[in-house]
Amino acid sequence: MKNSHDPDFAARLSEAAKAKQGLLERVRKGRIENAAEIAARQAARQERAAAKEARAAEQKAARLAERLRKAAVLAAEKEARASARAAEQERLDAEASEKKNREAQLAAEQKAARDARYAARKARKR
Repeated sequence: MKNSHDPDFAARLSEAAKAKQGLLERVRKGRIENAAEIAARQAARQERAAAKEARAAEQKAARLAERLRKAAVLAAEKEARASARAAEQERLDAEASEKKNREAQLAAEQKAARDARYAARKARKR
């Protein structure tokens, strides 16, 4: 005699199908219930991504501004050095010109003194 607690193959198949259908319905129901939560998480994720992009753009702009500021400072320093070099060169040129004038004047005075001595010597011989 068959045991009433031992289901036959068809009964086992139908019970497995019912169990599988029940699992599917619970998953579908969970998806519907979690749809709002999923959408909220998606929106939060998109907000974080947008905030991250905004921070990255802000940092990039700050780096660019800093680079431009440094370039302007370097240009100003370069201009100041060039101006200082030009002023120093003018000073050196003026000193050289003054020295040349002093040497020329000294040479003229020495020549005049030499000529005066020569003339005095010629005058004594006469």
